[in-house]
Amino acid sequence: MKVAVIDGQGGGIGKALVEGIREVGKREIELYAFGTNALATSLMLKSGAEFGATGENAIRTNMNKMDVILGPMGIISANALLGEVTPVMAEAISESDAVKILIPVNKCTIKIAGLESRPFSSYIESAVEEVISLLSS
Repeated sequence: MKVAVIDGQGGGIGKALVEGIREVGKREIELYAFGTNALATSLMLKSGAEFGATGENAIRTNMNKMDVILGPMGIISANALLGEVTPVMAEAISESDAVKILIPVNKCTIKIAGLESRPFSSYIESAVEEVISLLSS
């Protein structure tokens, strides 16, 4: 299974997702790091992603090759992450047939009705569990 982790800015969410997936140790997962900037990509690679690429073209070119896409909720919104997510990136991610598992982040302008406020680590754990459940389905 090809899993893309997408992040920007400092790469903290991507790092936590990569580490969470690596802790589970499933060999069937090919883990790809896609950063909106080089710092985010580098941090995800250091955390255990096997492959990595940076920028708009990398994201545009690869999203239809992925089975699962993970990242903060803003990756599907043009100009999110302080403008790091370009409209082309958001479109490529949104239009991909891959399953999208998004981490709610209060800093973006997207709110989900009924979403309970939980510790950040709980959202990371839930995202990792979703990926693992996809392996068995």
